[in-house]
Amino acid sequence: MNLLLITLTVFQSLFTTLEQKTLQSDFTLTYSQSTSTPMTYSGELTMRGEKFALSMVTMEAAYDGSTLYMYSEDTEELTLSHPNQEELIQTNPFLYAKALLPLCEYSEKTQADKTIITLIPRDKSLEIKKFTLRIVTATQLPVSVEIQESNGQVTTLRLTNAQYKKECPSFTIVKPEAFLNDLR
Repeated sequence: MNLLLITLTVFQSLFTTLEQKTLQSDFTLTYSQSTSTPMTYSGELTMRGEKFALSMVTMEAAYDGSTLYMYSEDTEELTLSHPNQEELIQTNPFLYAKALLPLCEYSEKTQADKTIITLIPRDKSLEIKKFTLRIVTATQLPVSVEIQESNGQVTTLRLTNAQYKKECPSFTIVKPEAFLNDLR
């Protein structure tokens, strides 16, 4: 049997779990570049498959499989849109990893209780240089995602207090008092 197919089992198992169960977690998102001070944001994330909801200090976003909801507390505006597949991939790091897989060299190693999956594009002209996903091997819970870009920017998503739940929320945002900007 092909070794790549055997090791991809962990990768595929994670995506199957993300389709069947709802992931809830606190998160910290950090953007850093060698020439500037890192920018860090924190919040809460809920996701199942390509659907997600996240909340940060003054912003909420949700995607229900069709409509993307973006609410800004600062402007009291709720924007609705229909994102294309590329926009979804850019907002969901797990969908991004899945889309990158056919374009990359794949490696996987286990350290203590975690599996570290690394994707490196074969085409060196792509903007991404390296994608690293860390998951708890026994539970299939993602712990972190790190995306290194060719321009030196590093985006790191760290998940804390992550857990899987069987129930699935609606993945919508309802704000009757907000100004509605419907771009659908």
